[in-house]
Amino acid sequence: MTEFKPLASLPQGAICDLVTPFRGDQLDEASFADLAEWQIDSGISGLLVSGPAGEPWALTDDERTTLIRLAVAVAGGRIPVIAGTGTNCTETTVARTAEAKNMGATAAYVVTPYYSKPAQEGLFRHYEAIADRMDLPLIVGVAPQRTAIDLSPRTLEQLATLPSVAGIADETGDIARLAAMPVALRQRFALYSGHDLTAMPFTLMGGRGVISSAANLVPRLTVALHQALATGNLQSAQSLQERLSPLFQALEREPSPAAIKYGLSLLRGMSDDVRLPLTPIVAETTAAFRMALAPVLCKPAPARRQIL
Repeated sequence: MTEFKPLASLPQGAICDLVTPFRGDQLDEASFADLAEWQIDSGISGLLVSGPAGEPWALTDDERTTLIRLAVAVAGGRIPVIAGTGTNCTETTVARTAEAKNMGATAAYVVTPYYSKPAQEGLFRHYEAIADRMDLPLIVGVAPQRTAIDLSPRTLEQLATLPSVAGIADETGDIARLAAMPVALRQRFALYSGHDLTAMPFTLMGGRGVISSAANLVPRLTVALHQALATGNLQSAQSLQERLSPLFQALEREPSPAAIKYGLSLLRGMSDDVRLPLTPIVAETTAAFRMALAPVLCKPAPARRQIL
């Protein structure tokens, strides 16, 4: 029997937080498969399905299952597929995580429970219940700006006692949080930035990589940036960071993933449809976004090939 090594199962470098394509009110499976294949062809280290950029709150259970199965099939073992399974209900999260494992996901991205705002003890017990019931690596998604709940240093220490809790993804963009983390905890967890604009300094301070929404649009450049960091080529990394920063900043002007989908409509012919309560980006933003996107376009997108 293969030994369970959660930390070793997690990728290093750039992981794409895949958007979920829609055509009207329907899931666009062909565009999703095409997007996933493009990411893999571009050298991305992993795929996150139903993550923050995937509008997980708007997906039905059947749609989530379809996306995970499809991503696993497209990946074909070439790179890890991470499934977003976190909810504000522990039992539902356990069930979704078990389902993701059965479908072939390499790990689960479990955001801190939103809306219910548990105490820190409840937060720990939430992850303990998931970890105790399955041997799938867990990445804890920390996004207090979305969930209204944060991890205290004490809770982080408690999570370190759970072998299945292998990674922490921090969306705050606050580098001081990583600097304040004890060295032992930095070494214990795979630490990911969930914020493209500050992912470079985060990685330089000991992060494992980025869970990137911008990679949906610029996978090759995102991969190149993190490969440069991994090999110590800081001059190349700084040059790529400067090239990408206007796009990173533009993506923060509107709620994710509306701007990303607009960009994909220009690059890949994908619909920019989002589900309520999100709406497409406003007209005033489109011109600014086009200007930010233009410098990072290297060549026209390849012709779509049939995946399904």
